[in-house]
Amino acid sequence: MSFFSSSTGSMSGLSPTEFSPSRASQQAVVDNARIFDKSWETIQKKTFTNWINNQLKQKEIPPIGTIDTDLSSGEKLIQLLEIIGDESLGRYNKNPKLRIQKVENMNKALEFIRRRGVNLTNIGAEDIVDSNVKLNLGLIWMIILRFTIAEISEEGLSAKEGLLLWCQRRTAPYSADFHIKDFTFSWQDGLALCALIHRHRPDLLDYHSLDKSKKHENTQLAFDVAESQLGIAKLFGVEDIIDVAKPDERSVMTYVAQYFHAFSAQDKLGVAGRRVGRLGQQLQQAWEMQNDYEQRVHALMEGMRSIQDTWSRSSFAGYGDARKQLQDFEQYKNTSKRGWVTERRELDSLLGNIQTKLKTYNLRPYHPPQGLTLQDLASAWEALVAVEGQRKISISHYIRDMKESLKKKFADAANDFQRKLNDISSALADLEGDLQNQLDIVQDLVLRLEPLNGDLQNIAKLNNDCLEANIEDNEYTIYSVDDLSFDFGLLTQTVVKKSSFIENQMVARTHTNITAEQLDEFTESFRLCDKDGSNSLNREEFKSALHAEGTDFDDASLERLYTNALKGAEEVSFDGFIEFMKGQREDRVTPEQLKISFQTLAGDKSYVTETDLFRGGLAPALVEHLKQVMPVKEDGYDFTSFINGAFV
Repeated sequence: MSFFSSSTGSMSGLSPTEFSPSRASQQAVVDNARIFDKSWETIQKKTFTNWINNQLKQKEIPPIGTIDTDLSSGEKLIQLLEIIGDESLGRYNKNPKLRIQKVENMNKALEFIRRRGVNLTNIGAEDIVDSNVKLNLGLIWMIILRFTIAEISEEGLSAKEGLLLWCQRRTAPYSADFHIKDFTFSWQDGLALCALIHRHRPDLLDYHSLDKSKKHENTQLAFDVAESQLGIAKLFGVEDIIDVAKPDERSVMTYVAQYFHAFSAQDKLGVAGRRVGRLGQQLQQAWEMQNDYEQRVHALMEGMRSIQDTWSRSSFAGYGDARKQLQDFEQYKNTSKRGWVTERRELDSLLGNIQTKLKTYNLRPYHPPQGLTLQDLASAWEALVAVEGQRKISISHYIRDMKESLKKKFADAANDFQRKLNDISSALADLEGDLQNQLDIVQDLVLRLEPLNGDLQNIAKLNNDCLEANIEDNEYTIYSVDDLSFDFGLLTQTVVKKSSFIENQMVARTHTNITAEQLDEFTESFRLCDKDGSNSLNREEFKSALHAEGTDFDDASLERLYTNALKGAEEVSFDGFIEFMKGQREDRVTPEQLKISFQTLAGDKSYVTETDLFRGGLAPALVEHLKQVMPVKEDGYDFTSFINGAFV
């Protein structure tokens, strides 16, 4: 068997540093064993053939059938090297028929391999063209080492050692079930392959649910998942790694290297994604902070402009409105203004945090747009403070002036009201002339009193305005609402009484047969019972007047008397009431009067007794006469039957 080596490894896959006398002896034993056990050759053919075809498939190049003969033209080998070397080898003989053309192709391929750092010994183009199986396998292995395994590195180790260490580190969490020591026996139960998949893609299979005793099933599962989900080609069968005395190391390394590249690519994508993600996250956070700063500065300045605009358009609708605006201003200082003070301080801090964050990650510093800088905010703030001062002065001056105005308004109204009362009182005291003339003057005074009630209500409102303005003393008047109300009520009573007195005097002239005292009595009863002030009595008022004069009637009698007193009018007038009372006071005996008198003497009884008659002050002779003429009833006498029989 020819021997060749490279800077990255020997035919056995070991680096030059691994060759010591003891290691060489051990390797010789292995090589001798391989001479007698040809199963490795069969497995390698299958593995390397599948590996080559998997590479050719990337460029949609037809696959080879067997590695023994299908590389002999050099065409497939050149195509393979162009794919894995990512470089064109230039012109070559396509579909060569002549041996010389095949040798030319092969020399071009071997020259490329040497140029990529692989030192070949005792191998020539003719060996491959002549389909030397062992040299073919060795050449392909060297290609796999150089382009697939040599670049593997883990903690300073490369190639086989680096790949082994990578496998050990990735499967460390599963060490309770197995431990990877080599690329032969350590892979025969399928657990190591399943663990590699689960460690990187736990979503693809559940390692912990595996039946660890089922080697074939576990290995097949790993092969199937790796191929369908990760794009890792099956380079050999399950039986090629399990049902053999010892798995072929090169085949296992070639297959496992695919896991490294698949997951390292994933790791690289993850690292790249994390880096880009971190940058994007940092930029996004910075942008969000900048956007937050700009929006908040804009909102703060807009709020300040809005309140100033509101103040510039405001006016005062009296003291109460000015007082409310002062309260609103104080409320603003305790709420909105304090919130703005806090927001301004936070914006200072936020802008500082933005600059610190950008500097931390060496990003460009942030410059707020024009109109939203801290200097712009400071200028707007100074303008707000100035307007606040003017606002406070404006409200305070208005309130001060309004207080003075309120005091003068109340004083003017109170003093004028008292003057009107005094004028009416003087006019009442200066009455002269005949009674009709005096009555006309008094009635005019009554008309002058009527609007004063509205004036008094207005004065009370002005007084409430003063109280709301906390005005406790008024140097412009000595009169209070209570003073004026008392004097107004007293004067009103005086005028009414004066009017009644004059009217009584005028009636007394007409009704000469009643005394002045009786006339005053009747007049007082009339005025007291005239509840609605209509100068006439309705039925209920008429009944009340009779009671006031000490007389009483049943409902039928009252209705008849009321009708007579009306004299065709809707209600009983003053003159009608005087005439009626005059008639009642004349010494006439009517059945109704007698019934009421007897009933008064009898009390609650329907009859009258001798004792009752004596209690009424009747003379004994008259009592005896009445006893003789009145029908007897129960324990006394039936006065009702007696009266009904005595009158027509």
